[in-house]
This record gives sequence, structure tokens and C-alpha cells, in this order.
Amino acid sequence: MSSMLEGKVAMVTGASQGLGRALALAYAREGAMLVINSRNYESIRDVVEEIHSLGVEVLGIGADVTSSSDVEDLVDVAVEHYDRIDVLVNNAGLLGPRVAIEEYPEDEWRRVLDANLTGPFLVSKDAIPYMREGASIVNVTSGVSIEGRAQWGAYSVSKFGMEGLTQILAAELKDRGIRVNSVDPGGMRTGMRAVAYPDEDPTTRITPEENTAVFLYLASNESRDITGERFKAQEFQPAR
Repeated sequence: MSSMLEGKVAMVTGASQGLGRALALAYAREGAMLVINSRNYESIRDVVEEIHSLGVEVLGIGADVTSSSDVEDLVDVAVEHYDRIDVLVNNAGLLGPRVAIEEYPEDEWRRVLDANLTGPFLVSKDAIPYMREGASIVNVTSGVSIEGRAQWGAYSVSKFGMEGLTQILAAELKDRGIRVNSVDPGGMRTGMRAVAYPDEDPTTRITPEENTAVFLYLASNESRDITGERFKAQEFQPAR
């Protein structure tokens, strides 16, 4: 077992599949103790079992990140068990419909913004009091978080908001030694990508498991002085 994250407590939201699952397993292999989340426990049961098979301690908790009471319970259970949170990855999110704004259903707009922006706000707000100097928050953004593109609607708007939330938190938490950064993972071979680009050959994209290096770096002490930055995961070159 490697020890890049030995002794750290890492919380990963939206860990049932795709990038969230890959990060949970990558962190486990590097020695972190895990808190992983999805909307319901059944969807993360297999991930919990796989992490257990690595001999790593993990809490799998079903919680809706858009619900303040669910988020409060999520953080409370984590802190009761581990006493703190060292790393928070705000990964949970929804794509929503790929249609023009004039056709965008209001209920879907609210649902996507709730999941992709209000969720990270709620989780961060509740987790921060239990984060010590040296802790790290990593917010997952997107290529459409700094450039508006047609038919990306609420997803793009929510990711623009995530960039803003990252900057605000970085400024607010700098004096406490808590760093906050955002990561654009780029295109990956995931279910969400397949829905967004149904005509694309998925084999032309890397897997989430091949895209964890920058997330490991930001969770580790190697990035201790880095805050308020935006990273492109597929352009990241770890120091040798």
C-alpha cells in the first residue's frame, strides 16, 4: 500500500460511478480513510466493498447533497467516526437536458443548479468547521465552466458558479491554511459523457481511472501552498 495520503480522511461525493468512484479507489490505494457518498447507499455498496477489499477503512453514506438535513447527517456521521475531514471532493452532479435556453424546462434548471452548485455549497459549509490547517477542498468543474456554449444550459451555468464558489472559499479560508482549488477533468469515458455526446466513440477518451493524478496531488501535502487555482486534469504533469 502506498502512503501519499496516509492518515488523511477524504470525503468524495457522487462516488457511485465515473470519476467519483475512480477517485475514491485511488485515494484508498494511497492510504486515505474514506467517506463516500451517493444519493442512496445501494448505488455505492459495490464501491464500499471494493475499498474494504483493499484493507482500507470506509464509510458509505446515502445522502442527497441538495438536502441540508441529509448533508448535515452526512458530515455528522463522518465526524463522529473520524473526528475531522482532511480532503473534500465536491464531485456529485447532474448533466441535465442538452437544449436551448428557450426550451429549457424550469424544473430541470432548478434540479441541475441544486445538484451542481447548491450541493457543493451545503457540503462545504457543513464540512469546513471540521477541517484543520492543511486541509483541501477540490471542486470538480468543466470545460464549459469558463466558456458558455450553446445547449449546455444549467450545467454550464452551475459550473461557472462552481468556479466562483472556489475563488470565494479560497479567499475566505486562506488564513486558516485550508486550500480550495477547482479541476476540469476534461472528456472521459463516462456515462455522463456518453449522454452529452451520443455520437462520440467512447474509446477515443481516457477512463476516469487514468485521470486521477491532479486529484491525488491536490489531496496530498505536495499542494500545501496551492489555493484558488484552476487545473486541467489531462494537462497536469506531476513533479518527478
